[in-house]
Formats: sequence, structure tokens, C-alpha cells
Amino acid sequence: MTRIQTAPASHGSNLEVSHVVDAPPDDAWELLVDTHEWPEWGPSITGVSSTDRRIRPGTTGRVRTVGGLWLPFEISSCSADRMRWTWRVARIPATGHRVDALSDTRCRIVFELPTVAAGYALVCTRALERLEDLLESADSIESPA
Repeated sequence: MTRIQTAPASHGSNLEVSHVVDAPPDDAWELLVDTHEWPEWGPSITGVSSTDRRIRPGTTGRVRTVGGLWLPFEISSCSADRMRWTWRVARIPATGHRVDALSDTRCRIVFELPTVAAGYALVCTRALERLEDLLESADSIESPA
């Protein structure tokens, strides 16, 4: 089940849109940082051109939106240890992405939004559903029943 809640942030508060999935945290993290996978789970992204396939601080590139518009992006922060990354799209701070490990086989995927972007929570909810589907299908491919 997807959860939307307010959370404290360094500049006031954010909205957090989160979903618990039955998947290893490392697998969820890999989907979030692999730019080739973004169009698979991001409802508003149809293409990516990036300096790095796996993002790191300073990675730059462009994302193509559903409307066909290409927008530049830069990864502001990326920490594999903390399983969290943030970015700027068209020089505007955008969604933060985080994986919280709950166990070796379960995690919470979280999107952090500024409260002024509350309407984007619906897009994030769909992205979380897509991430869960991708993680489940990858699991069924790796370990067939």
C-alpha cells in the first residue's frame, strides 16, 4: 500500500510518497540509479540521455517528458550508503529518491516532494507501483516457481 505523509526537511517540510515492497533493498536501489530503467518506472519520463548509466553526484543529462520535451538534469546528491539521491531538473530542485531497508528481502521506496508539488504525488504513486511490478517480475525471472 502506498503511503503519503509530511516529513520534516531542512527547509520546512516535504511530502513523502512511499511503498513497501517485497524485494531486497539493493535491487530497488539499482532500479532507482540506473538511468536506462527510468522510462520503465517513471510515468513522466519517456527517454533519458545521460553521462552515466548509473548515477553519481554530478551526473548530467536530459530526460524526455511525456509531451516530448527534453529537459536537462543534474544529480545533486547520491549516496549508495544511505540509498538516497536528489536531482535538479531544468535547474529546479526535483524529487528525492530513497530506499529504506526493512530486512534483507523487504524495503520501503520513498519519493520526497516539496509540499508545493503535492499534485505530483499521484505520479509518484504510479511510479512506485511500476517499481514494485519490475522488482516482482525480476524476482520471478531469477527464481521461477
